[in-house]
Amino acid sequence: MAWKDDLIQHLPTWLHWPSRTAARHILIGILLGFSLSATTTSVAAYLEQRKKERQIAHFAPRPIELRSDEIVKGVVGLIGNTPLVRINSLSDALGVEVLGKAEFLNIGGSVKDRVALQIIDDAERQGLLHPYTGSRIFEGTVGSTGISIATIARARGYDATIIMPDDVAEEKVKALLALGAEVVRVRPASIVDKKQYVNLARERAIRFGRPDKIDESNQVAKLSSSHTFHSPSNSVLVTEAPHHTEIEGEEWRETEIDPSQPRGFFADQFENSSNFKAHFNGTGPEIWRQTSGRVDAFVSGAGTGGTVAGVGQYLKSMNEDVIVALADPEGSGLYNKARLGIVKHGVMYDRKESEGTKRRHQVDTVVEGIGINRLTHNIELALPILDDAFRITDAEAVSMARYLVKHDGLFLGSSSACNLVACVKLIKQKGWTEGKTVVTILCDSGTRHYSKVCSGFYRDTVIR
Repeated sequence: MAWKDDLIQHLPTWLHWPSRTAARHILIGILLGFSLSATTTSVAAYLEQRKKERQIAHFAPRPIELRSDEIVKGVVGLIGNTPLVRINSLSDALGVEVLGKAEFLNIGGSVKDRVALQIIDDAERQGLLHPYTGSRIFEGTVGSTGISIATIARARGYDATIIMPDDVAEEKVKALLALGAEVVRVRPASIVDKKQYVNLARERAIRFGRPDKIDESNQVAKLSSSHTFHSPSNSVLVTEAPHHTEIEGEEWRETEIDPSQPRGFFADQFENSSNFKAHFNGTGPEIWRQTSGRVDAFVSGAGTGGTVAGVGQYLKSMNEDVIVALADPEGSGLYNKARLGIVKHGVMYDRKESEGTKRRHQVDTVVEGIGINRLTHNIELALPILDDAFRITDAEAVSMARYLVKHDGLFLGSSSACNLVACVKLIKQKGWTEGKTVVTILCDSGTRHYSKVCSGFYRDTVIR
């Protein structure tokens, strides 16, 4: 055994058998290494499994999840809060931001959705209308307001009768019929004519349910402005009070009407201050918010006057330096009133055409929805804040409509095109080049004007 011990002593140190203490440490190290390796492998496998599960869950079919703010309550929730769209071609060419409020995206397809909703809301709030009672809403219109009223009436439980000239675009008539509205088409006439469509709508509302008498039980529920409204013939006078009617100087006071009984309601967009209210409380604040208060000018046409009055008044209240300009088509008297103050016998007129001699009572033009030759309550609210007005010809409006389709892919109605022509004229008149923002209203889509867009005038007009 001695020789073995001697051999071990002569071996290199690293070949010596470790002591018991060293062997124990080595064994512990090996065990720890295996343990850590096994643990790391298990954790990695677990994480990989979870990753696969998440991927499977992400792509697997599941129910649609909606946030509460993505759900609107019925048709009325689809009205308002329309986007501002930059008109790229005009903005780039002029160096000024030209923005259009895309009102054609409202559920009824036009800016008039706001007005119809406000009128009906106010009528219900004042107890003038009660849903699902067989009540009927009457309105005289060239189309867009009628479509809006018919849409909301259906959603709220009312019937609708729309009286309109027989020369409006056929698409509007078809839309009204599809919405279940009663459509009455009459020959164009002056407002002084009892058979003019607005006058007929008012008369039909008054006589609704009581054809033998005139408003003795106040079947017409008339929501007006804060002052008394006189009909063109001055034969019937109706105030805001739902049970107070005067007929030819005689005052009638009736007992409370059963809310469950059907009644006729004359919407009367021309004189109803709910029109102004819809834009002062809705459209105007939206524009101010969307532009972060950077609005240098607002341009709009006027049919009833509610849009330019409501939006204009609001923007002026936020910044009195905002320019409010009117776009007025040929044949309308608003341009004269705004620029020259020409009014005779309470009726405005274009020097080219006196009231009552034109083919149309408003404007002898292809432009529908804007232009008028008389003062309405809503227009009166607009006159104090108008800074400028621009006369727009049919040729200019048609040229702009074609330009927008070609360069921006926007197919807009004639009134929208008219507004944008006025924007261009205002910008050039002011000499603006950059750092300015002009906002206008894109009232409705060109899809409501197919029959007129494809008519001989639109097809054959040559713009020079």
